[in-house]
Amino acid sequence: MRAAYDRDVTEAHHGTPDSSSPLPFLKGHGTENDFVIVPDPDGLLDLSASDVARLCDRRAGIGGDGVLRVVRSTAHPEAAALAAEAEWFMDYRNSDGSIAEMCGNGVRVFARYLQHAGLAEAGDLAVATRAGVRQVHIAKEGDDGEPGAVTVRMGRAELPGDPVVVAVGDRSWPAVHVSMGNPHAVAFVDGLGEAGDLLRAPAVSPRSAYPDGTNVEFVVDRGPLHVALRVHERGSGETRSCGTGACAVMVAAARRDGLDPAVTGRRVTYTVDVPGGRLVIAEDTDGMIEMTGPAVIVAEGTIDPHWLSGPR
Repeated sequence: MRAAYDRDVTEAHHGTPDSSSPLPFLKGHGTENDFVIVPDPDGLLDLSASDVARLCDRRAGIGGDGVLRVVRSTAHPEAAALAAEAEWFMDYRNSDGSIAEMCGNGVRVFARYLQHAGLAEAGDLAVATRAGVRQVHIAKEGDDGEPGAVTVRMGRAELPGDPVVVAVGDRSWPAVHVSMGNPHAVAFVDGLGEAGDLLRAPAVSPRSAYPDGTNVEFVVDRGPLHVALRVHERGSGETRSCGTGACAVMVAAARRDGLDPAVTGRRVTYTVDVPGGRLVIAEDTDGMIEMTGPAVIVAEGTIDPHWLSGPR
């Protein structure tokens, strides 16, 4: 099945998006953080920023928070050094076409795609990303036929410790600077509505803390070891979920609550509600963070190459 699939996809991908061949795609989501998945095993496609933005357009395109291009690590210059550890590289782009280091929900959906395509089975696998290799576990299908949850070892958080302030309009909050391979500013608020409509990126200061911009999370408590968030993702705007953001929020909450596993000597687990569902985030005493949540493939088809390469 795997060889036949690879052959079919490769034959459909001779050339760039302006070729005459239809471009296969799939649509998937993880807690409603949705993606256009573009299989490109041999790295033959050259998707420009405008191509990605067109694909992610929710009115004139397919629609999504980003694009997941599926490439063999050996076929991508950014991932070749990781090929011995992970066969597949997740080339993730934000909906505006910008390149991102990492996307937690994206890794889960990427892994689900590999399973869907017969390129991986339930169990353990490795996925290469710009933030390094991520170890993934796909749980077996349940008795009800529902696909099993996907767990990703997200790596260790870094907390630079510099004071950061997040502002929306005339309101501002102190925030925690957390890196999950990509940058986050986590602000605890009294109500999620305080963040406003999030049509624009919240102001973050000092700018020097995030020279390339940042993701911003607004967080409220729901109960013991239970929080909820809204997020404005760098390059995408407000999304229904952000996996790395949920991890950053858990780290910030655990430090606030005096539950840093490195200090207590105990693993800690938080439930993190996002607008699109629920994630479970755990941190071990060695700092390794695991994220568990759903991942669903909802559709597949082909894209007209003339539309993709046509006038904007």
